[in-house]
Amino acid sequence: MGQEGSRTTESNGWVNRMCAATLLHDLPDDILALVSESLQPRDLCNMSMSCKKLNVLSNSEKIWWQQCLQVTDVGPENLLAWRNAVSSYKVLCRFLICVKSLLGIWVHQNPELGNMVYVMWGFMSVVGCRIIPQELGPRGLDSGLLWAPVFEVIGKWDGSLVFFLHGKEREKDYCYPGSLKPAREDCNVLLLEVEPKRQSTAAQDQQMTSDEGTKYLTPEIGPSTSGGGSFRRAPRFESRGLLRQTSIKAELNQFGRLGFGDRRRLLELVAHRVRLKLPPFASGPLFPRAGCGTYQHEHVSTSDKESIQKELLLLSERRSLLIWMCEHGDPGGKKPIHGSHCDGIQSESALKFLCNVSESRDLRLAKESAGLDTTKGKNILEGASISSVKSTNTNGQSTKKQSFARLVKERMMQIIGMGAALHYGEKGHSSSCGDNKRVHLQDFLRLGDTVGLCLHPASLKLAMYRAWPIMHDNRFALYKMPEQKCEKGSEHAGLWAGTFGWPPGRPPEDKPGKALFFLLLSYEDTEEGKLLIATKILEGTHYVLHPNGSAMFTARVNEDSSEIFPWETDRDSTPVEISHAYQGEGIANGYGFRYPGSKPGDLFVSRKGFLAFVWRESKAVLTLQRMDLQALLKKGERVAALPPIANFAYLTKSYSNVFAGYSGLPSVSLTRSKSPT
Repeated sequence: MGQEGSRTTESNGWVNRMCAATLLHDLPDDILALVSESLQPRDLCNMSMSCKKLNVLSNSEKIWWQQCLQVTDVGPENLLAWRNAVSSYKVLCRFLICVKSLLGIWVHQNPELGNMVYVMWGFMSVVGCRIIPQELGPRGLDSGLLWAPVFEVIGKWDGSLVFFLHGKEREKDYCYPGSLKPAREDCNVLLLEVEPKRQSTAAQDQQMTSDEGTKYLTPEIGPSTSGGGSFRRAPRFESRGLLRQTSIKAELNQFGRLGFGDRRRLLELVAHRVRLKLPPFASGPLFPRAGCGTYQHEHVSTSDKESIQKELLLLSERRSLLIWMCEHGDPGGKKPIHGSHCDGIQSESALKFLCNVSESRDLRLAKESAGLDTTKGKNILEGASISSVKSTNTNGQSTKKQSFARLVKERMMQIIGMGAALHYGEKGHSSSCGDNKRVHLQDFLRLGDTVGLCLHPASLKLAMYRAWPIMHDNRFALYKMPEQKCEKGSEHAGLWAGTFGWPPGRPPEDKPGKALFFLLLSYEDTEEGKLLIATKILEGTHYVLHPNGSAMFTARVNEDSSEIFPWETDRDSTPVEISHAYQGEGIANGYGFRYPGSKPGDLFVSRKGFLAFVWRESKAVLTLQRMDLQALLKKGERVAALPPIANFAYLTKSYSNVFAGYSGLPSVSLTRSKSPT
């Protein structure tokens, strides 16, 4: 009886499952689309592998349309336009997931005036734009912001990604194609690298890299194997190519272990060899201008809709042209040596160019130990280095002493942080001693048949000083600024911009413009209570006043201030209404430039939404308003970029506006503002 009862229970369970599956099959596509709103992309992929009928249902365009709407906020009108550029909404969803983590504000410590790159949506792409240090003109922010292109990542028809670095050389605009490594959802560093590749397995490497990147974001999603953008489980990939995957991962960390001079020369060489001259048409807008996001509103006129459609068409044609140039070369006749320009240049060619046979490895190490520039080779100590190397080559004991001295030097550099390589893996892991060992350029170039540019989004465990990441000064990298959400209890978190002086806003036409400051406001819980910290990330002065990452002011939000706001009206003679006032400290002159001090002040919150911090002693005031960078960039003006490598990461110490000399605009060259103290 017991066995018959258990069989009956199993039979009923099987029947219930069959009925549930049948009911799911019979649901209309619209109902399935509504149900799929509660599912993640990985859930849909798992459902597609349960049976053939559910595989057909889970590939419905309506289902993946809903997923695209949930993944991003670019708007339905842009998704409809992007759908024409890819094979399916499933491919479009994978593209959105792969590049979504790149969006946001990225910075670097140098130059101290500010190096701020904002990554935003383009047309089936993400675009990195540098905000130029600038002043607020008579039109205020109505004229938008000055910006220069840094890089863009474009999605192709099958969902694969192409990386383009931007730069200007000899008054001509160029793009520098490369590849994109997998981007984790929590990536916080963008590294510009050179990646070795093997010709025989180039297609397999690209497929596996795409697999690995999508696996990080949605573990059950794999790459498309056809134009239809099919998906498959990640475990199959792991069991199929584990050995090859391990060897590739072991090679990916090699570039960061090269010497700084070798990394710089290799980046410059590869960029010069793969560069493509941009025709005037391709130098046009990189993203939809103002008005493109309002297509769905009824108040948009017919003429505006037509202009929006024309601009989207131009953006689509520009994207197609860049992809074509990457595969076939620029219209001027520069063709890729093999494959595409993303594959880079021959390793043997780079080896002969960078590693002269007459200059041995020991000679280059001797130059680096003496602090010489290995690219010039004209230092007066070069002769002494050559004679020293020759003598050590004829004396085995001297060679051993030199090797031991070099080993001690490398270990000491690792201790002080100059020679330590960044760990490109998962957060919370640290590199072993063997992983930090210096790699020679010849050994790196022999890892593959070709070497090409690569953008590496990494997830690193970074030390922080309040809201500012502690950065390596010898890495071609950009660091992501952590942005807190604006919610209850942290109402003022986010990006703000403003100027010194009262009244706020645009200056009179007969007076020079005001330097525009960009501050990132964040909250921090301390033993003294909750603090609101305003971190400086960009200032529009001609010569820097305070270093990057400085706290322009801190306010103790748990301590109300009894001070009265010094001004009663604004520019329009409207009474100023203050809703809250908090005690705090503002930046002041301290022990030199690098260590500023602070003086008492108060933060006032207006009912109109602006913030004003007033130093009590000097009555200097810094007024701020919340910023929408994407809208300001769409209204702004594009200026010239720097040379490609410096355009990505400007590593030279500088305290002036290095971007003004390339923009050619007198409005960027600013007068020095007065310090609040």
